[in-house]
Amino acid sequence: MPPGTPDRRPLIAHVVFRFDVGGLENGVVNLVNGLPDQEFRHAIIALTEVSSFRDRLRRASIEVHALGKRPGTDLRAYARLYRLLRRLRPAAVHTRNYGTLDCTLVAWLAGVRVRIHGEHGWDVHDPDGTKRKYRLVRRALNPLIRRFVAVSRDLERWLTGTVGVPARKVVHICNGVDTDRFAPLALAAAASLPAERFPADALIVGSVTRFETIKDPLNLVRAFIDARRRLGAAGASLRLLMLGDGPLRAAAQAELEAAGAAAAAWLPGSRDEVAPFLRRMHLYVLGSRREGISNTVLEAMASGLPVIATATGGNLELVAPGQTGALVPPEDSAALASAIAAYAADPGLRAAQGRAARERAERDFSLRRMLSDYRDLYRSVCIEAGVTS
Repeated sequence: MPPGTPDRRPLIAHVVFRFDVGGLENGVVNLVNGLPDQEFRHAIIALTEVSSFRDRLRRASIEVHALGKRPGTDLRAYARLYRLLRRLRPAAVHTRNYGTLDCTLVAWLAGVRVRIHGEHGWDVHDPDGTKRKYRLVRRALNPLIRRFVAVSRDLERWLTGTVGVPARKVVHICNGVDTDRFAPLALAAAASLPAERFPADALIVGSVTRFETIKDPLNLVRAFIDARRRLGAAGASLRLLMLGDGPLRAAAQAELEAAGAAAAAWLPGSRDEVAPFLRRMHLYVLGSRREGISNTVLEAMASGLPVIATATGGNLELVAPGQTGALVPPEDSAALASAIAAYAADPGLRAAQGRAARERAERDFSLRRMLSDYRDLYRSVCIEAGVTS
């Protein structure tokens, strides 16, 4: 574009609570990196802070702003958001989850004509979506929002049924996975694991999660310990690899040590690049209490892994029981252990369902499909509102 020429591409301002490692934030990165550069500009606004996660952005033109919001009601942070939106003059503001929902009011006051709100999962303070206050706030702000995006059918039904958002305003856009980056490749492309914990014959049960209550990491830890007992001598090769961090990580490590299973497990914390670790796993397990749409399940499927997940939320959309994995009840470590033991004992089952999971990820959950859906959404709402830049 020649110097001095006005940039007519619509600016989409993406508002998140914190721009740091997480499934929601990873989806935002995939979105702004992948949408056609000739059609849209992007700005990412974090209410609180921005970490080195910003290094994943591939385009220098993407603006990133941190507003430094303090805990509780921080009116100065919202004033900073108002001034920023008045300066940026975005065509649309796209908020995500309850933590940024009130920013739709600020966007309206700032004169932004298109306001979109995405629901990506269940809030840790409202894991079942039943708190009256949260529902009332969503209903009160509903008139200011042109479209709601639900990443799962479960969240879509909740928005239209429980919250009371008109169905015409709700769009279902499932997350997508980069099936080139996440793929079953040769072992040479996989991560290096501690040899003393992962011998050559190790059968690795893996997970990438936040060590928080709603993700229930202790459910998997207990199931892993139980599965090793059930398998007896055959369970000696079973190993656990859990990537991620959070307040329950120490408790998970303590349970492994108390059971004498610490040497068979590795909980190294968060990793910037998880694809090489997925290639080392033989079975992927997610034992959450509640889920929206799990990016890590999609990444595991694309990596050619069968997936055992709890039968909740978006997991029911992603995992096809008996074809690409298994579903078990939430908070039932015995059922989870039974499933782990069954897959551990049957290499043919793991191989067949891993191939089917990869095929399903390529067919139904590609990043290309997700980008196309968001491109259509942004174009349509801007046209409806008569916004071109």
